[in-house]
Amino acid sequence: MDQRLALVALVVADYDAAIAFYVDVLGFELVEDTYQPEQDKRWVVVRPRGAGNAAVLLARASTPEQERFVGDQAGGRVMMFLQTDDFWRDYEAYVEKGVRFVRGPQTHAYGTVAVFEDLYGTRWDLVCLRK
Repeated sequence: MDQRLALVALVVADYDAAIAFYVDVLGFELVEDTYQPEQDKRWVVVRPRGAGNAAVLLARASTPEQERFVGDQAGGRVMMFLQTDDFWRDYEAYVEKGVRFVRGPQTHAYGTVAVFEDLYGTRWDLVCLRK
């Protein structure tokens, strides 16, 4: 059996604002942005740069119920984990670009980690594992 996690859906309020944050601020690459007229939505996929990365489907909320979950899809917990090969390079670049860290850098036996929020409040770990 050969399986892998390909996409994780993240409900957002606006496609273009989410693309700007993930591409321009976090440095992800825009993999696809295709309009789907039959559903009047866009298929927007971004992913971190590097080999072997799963991607994020930016799914615009289309109902009032979905809108309530934008930014809080994990009930206030960290939902996504962005692993890096250089914690301090990425941490300092994100701070410079105005990314809001809700928990500063901490060193643990497994590596260095800090928690940041995306433009809607979804929490992410920025983590560099010890080798």
